[in-house]
Amino acid sequence: MLYDSSANGTHTDYPDCEGKVQPDPGNTTWVLLSTILVLGMMPALAFFEAGLLRSKNTLSIITQIMSGIVILTVMWQAFGYSLTFGPSQKGIIGNLDHAFLINVSYRNCNQNAPTIPSAAYAFFMMMFANITPLLMTGAYAERVKFKAFIVLTIFWEILVFYPVAHWIWGGGWLSKFPVLDFAGGIVIHTSAGVSALVVALYVGKRKEFEKYGGEFPPSNLPLAVIGAALLWMGWFGFNAGSALAAGDVAASAVASTQIGGSFSAIVWIALSWLKGKPTTVSAINGIIAGLAGITPASGYINSQYSIGLGVALGLSSYYSVVLLKHKLHIDDALDVSSVHGLTGIVGALAIGFCAELSINAKGANGAFNGNPIQIGYQLLGVSVVGAWAALVTYGLLLAIDYTIGVKIDENEEELGLDLVEHGEFAYHNIALTGNENHYSSINSTQDFFK
Repeated sequence: MLYDSSANGTHTDYPDCEGKVQPDPGNTTWVLLSTILVLGMMPALAFFEAGLLRSKNTLSIITQIMSGIVILTVMWQAFGYSLTFGPSQKGIIGNLDHAFLINVSYRNCNQNAPTIPSAAYAFFMMMFANITPLLMTGAYAERVKFKAFIVLTIFWEILVFYPVAHWIWGGGWLSKFPVLDFAGGIVIHTSAGVSALVVALYVGKRKEFEKYGGEFPPSNLPLAVIGAALLWMGWFGFNAGSALAAGDVAASAVASTQIGGSFSAIVWIALSWLKGKPTTVSAINGIIAGLAGITPASGYINSQYSIGLGVALGLSSYYSVVLLKHKLHIDDALDVSSVHGLTGIVGALAIGFCAELSINAKGANGAFNGNPIQIGYQLLGVSVVGAWAALVTYGLLLAIDYTIGVKIDENEEELGLDLVEHGEFAYHNIALTGNENHYSSINSTQDFFK
C-alpha cells in the first residue's frame, strides 16, 4: 500500500488535506472500480471454497463468508477504520477520532491517499479488512460451529487485523523501518495463513481424513473454477488498486500479478502431471498461490523478477501442501496456510531482495539494488506479524472453546453443516411438496446426500 510520509520521514496525521489537494478524477475512478473488484472477490472466494468442499457443507461456507462481509463492514464503519488509520497511539493502534467515519471527507484527500477522497480510501481499505479473516474459513471448513465462526472472526479482526494494518499501513511502528507490503502479503496473507494453520491444528482432522489422504472429493469443480476465475479478475483491483492512482505503478502491478499467477500455475500443473495427471484443482490452486504471493511485491518489483518469484511461489506452495497435509497429516481443508500464508511470506521476503525504486519511488531498493538491510526489515515484519497472529488466534480459540465450543461433534460432521447449522441443502433429490415442515418429516436426513 502506498504510504505518503512527510518530507522528514515521520508520519503526520491529517484527517483530510483541508482542500489543499483536490481529488484527481481519474485516480478516484480507478480506486472506486478497484473497490468493487475486491468486493467481488469475497463471493468468489465462497464459490471457490464451496466447489472444493463436500456437498453437505456447501451452504455453510457460503453463509460464513456472506455473513462475514456484512458484519465486518459494520465493524469497519463503526470503529475499524479509525483504529487502523486514525492518529497513531505510540505506533500501536489508532484512536476513535474517526468512529462512524466522522471527518472522513468525500471531497478532500488525506495523508494516506493524497489524490483521492478520504472516503474512497476508507472504503477501498474496508475490502481488505473484510476479506482477511474470511480467507481462514477454508482451513477449518466442515468442522466449526457457526457461532464460533462469528466470535472468532469479530475478535480476530479487532485484535489481529486492525493492529497489524496500523503497524505497516497506518503509520505504526513497523512502517518506520520501513517494512514494505504493497497490497497485503504480510498484513493479509501472512496473518490469515498463520492463523489458519493454528485453527487447523486446534480443531483437528475431519472424520475419514486418512481414508482420502486429506483430499476429500470436491462436490462441484465447475463452481470452484468460476470462483477462481472471479478471484483472478478481482485480484487486479486488489493489487493494482493499491497504487491508489491510475499510473505507472498500477500498470506494473497488473503485469506482475498476471505473471506471478501464471508462472505459479505452470509449476503446479507440471508437478501434478509428473505425479499422475494434470488436475483442475492443481491448476486453480497454482493460480491462487501465485496471485497471493505476488501481492506484497507487485508494486515494487519488475516483470523479470516476477517470473522468478512466480516459479518460487509455485514450488514452495505445492511442496508445502505435500508436507503439511500428506506428511504431517494436518487437516488444513483447503490449504490456506500453504496457498495463502506461505506464499505471502515468500512474496514479502522477495521485496527485500528484488525491490526497485525505479519501479516505485515510494518504496525502497532491495539487496539486488544495493540495500541488503531491506531483507532484515521484511523478515522482521513477517516474524512479528506471524507470531502475533498465532498467539492471538490460539488465545481466542481457548476462550471460545471454554465458553461456547469451537468444533461440532462427529455425528454433526457426518450430517454436514448445511443441515446442522442452517437447516438447508444446496443439492438434494427430494421433490418438495410445499409442506413447510417437509424437511423435518424426513426420517433419515442422510438420504439427501446420496
